[in-house]
Amino acid sequence: MITKIKETTRAQESTNAIERLYITMRHLLNRGFYKPSGVSGNALKNALLVLRPEIYGSIAEEKGELNGLIYVLERLPEGIEQCRFINLTSDEGFSKSHLKPIIPPKRRRNCYRIDEEQMNIEITRGRSDIYDILTHLTFLFIESNKICDRVLIEEDQTTVRDWDKLVEFIHRKRKSEAEREVALIHLANILGRTFEEVVEIHEKLGNGEQPDRFLEIMYWLGKLALEEETTGNKRTITFSPLLRERLGHHIHGERWANAIKEKLWELNLLERPIHIISANMHSVMNTLFASTALKHEFPNQKKLDIYQALSLPENNALQKKVQQMARKNGMVHIEDKSGTNIGVQLFDTAKFNDTACCYSFKEEKSEAEKPVIFVMDYAFGEQAYETIDELLKPYYIENRKTYLDVCSISIMGKAGILDGEKGDLMIPSAHIFEGTADNYPFKNELSAKHFEGYGLQVFEGTMVTVLGTSLQNKDILKFFHESTWNVIGLEMEGVHYQKAIQSASKIRKSIRKDVKTRYAYYASDNPLETGSTLASGGLGTQGVKPTYLITDKFLEQIFNS
Repeated sequence: MITKIKETTRAQESTNAIERLYITMRHLLNRGFYKPSGVSGNALKNALLVLRPEIYGSIAEEKGELNGLIYVLERLPEGIEQCRFINLTSDEGFSKSHLKPIIPPKRRRNCYRIDEEQMNIEITRGRSDIYDILTHLTFLFIESNKICDRVLIEEDQTTVRDWDKLVEFIHRKRKSEAEREVALIHLANILGRTFEEVVEIHEKLGNGEQPDRFLEIMYWLGKLALEEETTGNKRTITFSPLLRERLGHHIHGERWANAIKEKLWELNLLERPIHIISANMHSVMNTLFASTALKHEFPNQKKLDIYQALSLPENNALQKKVQQMARKNGMVHIEDKSGTNIGVQLFDTAKFNDTACCYSFKEEKSEAEKPVIFVMDYAFGEQAYETIDELLKPYYIENRKTYLDVCSISIMGKAGILDGEKGDLMIPSAHIFEGTADNYPFKNELSAKHFEGYGLQVFEGTMVTVLGTSLQNKDILKFFHESTWNVIGLEMEGVHYQKAIQSASKIRKSIRKDVKTRYAYYASDNPLETGSTLASGGLGTQGVKPTYLITDKFLEQIFNS
């Protein structure tokens, strides 16, 4: 009997493509450089084209991808499309030079334009940051090559009329609205998109200082690809020797953790009970003090109305008023100088005025028993392991080993949901690591019943920690969703947090064995729904309700413990 071999499914092909991407990226990091148009660069491009991530839309088609382009540009430094040389570095002292850092709107990383041709990007958040950058750069190179393929006439090495007219417009000093529209018509033809689509993206990317930013980006992407084909001037990505040497050694995480422990010692808080919360830098502070601080501005309104008002940029004065009350009641902000880009707030509950805080302890506590609430900003991917692993280690001071009395660790995050809508909640019972057999079941102090009656859908089950949110496609996600793993969503840090917590509590025994853990996520997107991926835009005020609901449950359990 001949057994028929099953054909490879799209989910399996996609999984293999992700594995190839990461193996290639690690190889390139060890090697120290690569050229996007070379063998290694083509390996990355081919793997990404096989994968066809949802977030990158029509990347595998001949037409240009526009929403994916905006997503990528928000996460890369402005002007990177003009640079032939991109150098990924460690923190090597560029901040002390005359160069001004360029910080992408949606990624906290310092980038420096060294000259007309070179951009340096500082990597201080581990391998996840490198994977993120290389994936986005590969997308840009694919789009760049699409432009080149459409405008270059290989027989005589000339370019089509549409491209010539775009170049002519870019080099004009004075540009009329009519000329701009004509340039957009030519660009639409180059990209294989409608004029209407191109105008929409042009308006999204343009601003007062750079009204023609979209046209200029497309010009530079095409220009560098054309020069590679016609002159042999290749674009190059390099990894600095110091970056390759330091990566994986927790240098920034150790600096970050030691600075925090030093501050705790200075404030005489090092031996007090500590509750760690990983969240944003406003929700815990607002939940603790906003209702009291703004009782005159919002005398009869619900807490949610106050939080929504605080989330609006025009209400900055209200936010400052809450900050003032928090500082008067023992809040200390620790500015990050380690390079992790993770800020920290300490709330000494022993200094809370009886009428200032919106919560009270279930039982009477002495000052020594009153906990410190430690809030850290979001980590990024593997950085979660680096920072928490270092934080939970004992602190050596005056030749004495001091262990932190960590009572609980609460993690809030945004995640992709597989069965629900933006703003819905996910309560995990385990994390599994994509591409490996690693799985981390744990006892979550939160459950779906804690969130009943608030008008949001709540899902309980397994969360997948992915290597990069931009590398997921529907085939893989459908497999996760329909398999016996009972996967409800995907995020980037869960496994890394839990690995650090388990090693500290069960192996190193540097924190109590019964440390309580809380994980709760709210949906930033649904990658299984067309038009609901991260590339379709942010949550806006939709994220206010789940953020503060989760924060409230964290604080409720901390004050009742």
